[in-house]
Amino acid sequence: MVAVLFTITLIASAGVGAVNMITVEPIAAAKAAATQQALGEVLPAFEATVIEELTIDEMPIKVYTAKQGEEVVGYAVESMTKKGFSGVVKLMVGFLPDGTVNNVNVLQQAETPGLGTKMCDEGNPLLGSIQHQKLEEKKLVDGKLAVTKDGGDVDALTAATISSRAYVDAVNRAWMAMKSVATGSEPTDVASGATAVAENAEQTEPAAQEGGQNE
Repeated sequence: MVAVLFTITLIASAGVGAVNMITVEPIAAAKAAATQQALGEVLPAFEATVIEELTIDEMPIKVYTAKQGEEVVGYAVESMTKKGFSGVVKLMVGFLPDGTVNNVNVLQQAETPGLGTKMCDEGNPLLGSIQHQKLEEKKLVDGKLAVTKDGGDVDALTAATISSRAYVDAVNRAWMAMKSVATGSEPTDVASGATAVAENAEQTEPAAQEGGQNE
């Protein structure tokens, strides 16, 4: 009995390993192609990108500095938030060199169909509130973007306030990352407003995130 079970387990493990070896490269290629497509949708024409990886609010953020020759033509930031109604929301936010938001592409979301999922729609109010605008010129709350319900001027999706707040939270994190790379400064946490250097020096704890609310 033991020998039979061992043989079955060995064969199954070998099969899983073989499938993984076969699929790992196509999966990586598909992911790379999806990233390039997202970059193309949020940035002006570019020849190459330089990638920098940051950590903001203990979340991985990736910044792509797009160049045409030696000239920087924009920044694309792969940002995320954990405040979505159904969990993680990931965005690719494109900025022009002067900080203007060029476009936003939703990479991942699991929000309520017909409500929070409208963040993916072309011309949705969230995107319409920030596209082709400099975020520092918006009505900020504690130096950050906010939906109108929270005192800002970003129009929320109808009946999807939590999803809208999540979208704005991810955009804020992208904005902090872009400014960090563009200026060569330490990234600022969105939750606490503190830089990594300040947190390490002062041993301050990040501010508590907002509690959950109904979609």
